[in-house]
Amino acid sequence: MAKIFYELKQNKNTDSAFYGKWYARPKTVETLNTRKLAQHISEHGSIYTPDVVYGVLEKFRSCLLEMLLESKKVKIEGLGIFYCTIENTPGGAESKEKFNTGKNLKALHIRFLPEQEQEQNISSREFIKRAEFINIESLLTEESVSGNSGNSSGSSDSTGGSTENTDPETPSNPNPETGGGDGGIG
Repeated sequence: MAKIFYELKQNKNTDSAFYGKWYARPKTVETLNTRKLAQHISEHGSIYTPDVVYGVLEKFRSCLLEMLLESKKVKIEGLGIFYCTIENTPGGAESKEKFNTGKNLKALHIRFLPEQEQEQNISSREFIKRAEFINIESLLTEESVSGNSGNSSGSSDSTGGSTENTDPETPSNPNPETGGGDGGIG
C-alpha cells in the first residue's frame, strides 16, 4: 500500500470558525522531474529506455498544452481530464459590449479532474482508500530514539480528518475543513 506522509498543523486564523482545530497536511518527500519519472517508468518492466520514455513524456507535455490552447479537453483514460478555466478580474465588465479580454481576464488556468469511472476511479474518496497514512512526527521520533536514519517503518497513524496541500509547486487548499479547491494547477 502506498504511504502518504502527513504532519499535523493547528489552525491559527482567529477569524476562522475552526480556530484552534488540528488538520493533517501532506508532507512531500520528493518532487520527481520528468527525467526521474521517465527513469521510474522504465524500471517497471518497460522495454523502453529512460531516454525514450522521457521523449514521450516531453511530447505529451507539449501536445497537452497545444490541445488545451485550442479549447480542447484532454482525457487520459485511467487518469482523468485536463481542461482550462478562465479567471476574470473582480467586478466584471459593465456590459457585454464593454468586455475586453486584456482588461477583464486575469488568468487562464489548467485544471485536472480525476478519473471517476468505476473500475479506474481515482477521485478523492476512492484514492484515499489506496493509501496508508503515516504521521511524519512518528518517523522523526522513532529515528531519534533508534538512531536509524531513513527508517520508514513508522507507525501507521490514521487519524482521519481533512488534508491540505503544502507543496509550494501546487496551489494551497483554501479550506482545510472541507478539503477545498478543485485540484487545479493554477
